[in-house]
Amino acid sequence: MPSVRIGIIGLGGMGRNHARNILDNKVPGLQLTAICDASAQAAEFAPELPFFPTPGALMVSGQVDAVLIATPHFSHTSIGIAALQAGLHVLVEKPISVHKADAERLIAAHTNPRQVFAAMFNQRTDPYYLKIREMVRDGTLGPVRRISWTITNWFRTAAYYASGSWRATWAGEGGGILLNQCPHNLDLFSWMFGQPQRVRAFCRYGRYHDIEVEDDVTAYLEYHDGTTATFIASTGEAPGTNRLEVAAEKGRLVMENNTILFTRNEIPMSEFSRTTPEIFAAPKTTAHVFEFPGHGDQHIGIMRNFAEAILEGKPLIAPAAEGILSVELANAMLHSDFERRAIDLPMDGTAYERALQAKIAASPRSRAV
Repeated sequence: MPSVRIGIIGLGGMGRNHARNILDNKVPGLQLTAICDASAQAAEFAPELPFFPTPGALMVSGQVDAVLIATPHFSHTSIGIAALQAGLHVLVEKPISVHKADAERLIAAHTNPRQVFAAMFNQRTDPYYLKIREMVRDGTLGPVRRISWTITNWFRTAAYYASGSWRATWAGEGGGILLNQCPHNLDLFSWMFGQPQRVRAFCRYGRYHDIEVEDDVTAYLEYHDGTTATFIASTGEAPGTNRLEVAAEKGRLVMENNTILFTRNEIPMSEFSRTTPEIFAAPKTTAHVFEFPGHGDQHIGIMRNFAEAILEGKPLIAPAAEGILSVELANAMLHSDFERRAIDLPMDGTAYERALQAKIAASPRSRAV
């Protein structure tokens, strides 16, 4: 069968995982034909493959039709723009950029509709999140009134943060949990429920670790229709939890411990409130449980879909252009805490870029990145 020749730029932990999946023939339609990393020692990972010390050298080599970008966050924008301008198909790791202004520059570089441009939002393949999105969109839940998501199972150790000088720095990552772990959750949040109108967040910097960026976040979000939400995340709590609760007119949905429990109201709650003559009453309910055998194809599913989009024209699961929404949410939460006020969306990406650059300039750790 035909295949897409792909090169991986960045052979850190994620880049190597992606490379192994392709080399082990787990991704039909993709053939790994080149690797690239700033460290010459990375060539030893796959000595049978052409190795390039710079992304530019790989892009002009004629060895690849596409690239997968798995480098530190700030370089996603510059490498992605260069790859698109070189006429290559592009799959970029999350986040697509560190801040909204850079994300806008990257997306603007995608001018050729024949080029496939995707983001590695692998959790969009998870049947649990697919089911929740379906229930929101098809009216099963009715109008959503409140959302609460606590994601504290991103626990990370001091050794993790010490494993790279770029980690957990303003200059290296542009943030902490919001830019490294939670882009997945922020993407899912927007993908399932839409983008909020306003964000007020409270961030703690180095609460649990010797780092300069946020490792603990509590955010309050408001939507145009009056829906409210809370988003709580941490890399310092153990044991952590992943609990998503959605209160809607037709009932309450809770996702936790590999189960979705939908407690369905026989009569929508507002209708019941308006029409019942009883003082202390609530709608009768029925319980509906949804469980799935696994969590989908994850990274392999996104890479396979990327190949299918190139070879067969299939729709992308995670178009890179949608990646700006999770970047904006992360930026809005940090900017809200920086300025001690609510941030309206769409936010001013240029203003946040200036605020972030000020953080980098003031950081004693930025020189080590």
